[in-house]
Amino acid sequence: MVDGVGTGAMSVLRLAARDSLYYEYHPPARETGATFVFFNALTGDVGMWNAELVPALAGHGYGSLAYNLRGQAKSEFSDSRALDCAHIVEDAIALLRHVDAPRPILVGLSIGGLFAARAVLQGAGAEALVLINTLRRYGPRLRWINDAVLRCAEFGGLELFRDLFCPLLFNENWQAANRDQFLLRDAYQPIDRSSGIYHLLKHAGTADWDLDYERLTLPTLVLTGLQDRVFLNLDDVATLAARIPTHTRVDHPEAGHLLPAEHPRWLADTLLDFARAL
Repeated sequence: MVDGVGTGAMSVLRLAARDSLYYEYHPPARETGATFVFFNALTGDVGMWNAELVPALAGHGYGSLAYNLRGQAKSEFSDSRALDCAHIVEDAIALLRHVDAPRPILVGLSIGGLFAARAVLQGAGAEALVLINTLRRYGPRLRWINDAVLRCAEFGGLELFRDLFCPLLFNENWQAANRDQFLLRDAYQPIDRSSGIYHLLKHAGTADWDLDYERLTLPTLVLTGLQDRVFLNLDDVATLAARIPTHTRVDHPEAGHLLPAEHPRWLADTLLDFARAL
């Protein structure tokens, strides 16, 4: 069952009786225009893209499609098993077919890039692909970090996760500007284990990062924040990017892991340059 309802840009794709995807679609201003399709990280939502990035792209005539994964805000789920990587990719393909946006350019942040790349490999029609801090070798260190993030949320919720990990995920300028918004609690509350975010984090460890990069033959932009202290290994990024046949790599020395929040204007300009060159 797939059914779309909504008014204007804000809509819901009904996947089943109690399962849905919340999305916001703005078509391109020109018939020949492209549409940027944004894939969230696990704790993200459409707000990260819509704050500055989407308006900047729209100002140049480009369309956008941002959506929340099942289990994220306004997107329902009835079975936690549907929040693993395989189902997330199936949902993305269903949404792309439903909206049928012209000339889609898939843009994924962190594990969202994995979802976008797997959607391409499973037949989602896309003109191009953008991977933002996605490329990584999922070895013992990252497995440990993934388990630690889940354990952190189980004991102290997302507040404890943010207090501990934000200094490692964001660049130093962002840290200096936002430090007074963190470490404010005398006590933390465990995450609600019935929540979608909990189950998304719990299933993250089952994601298969062993992509067939050689089959990503569409133009691919690889963006890397060099101040990412959690996921970044420059040797791994270079090795994996080299396996993508048609890729362009751009590094940002003053960015961390969350480029859309840290440098949205730079990101918009970089995406615009990439789209114009297609």
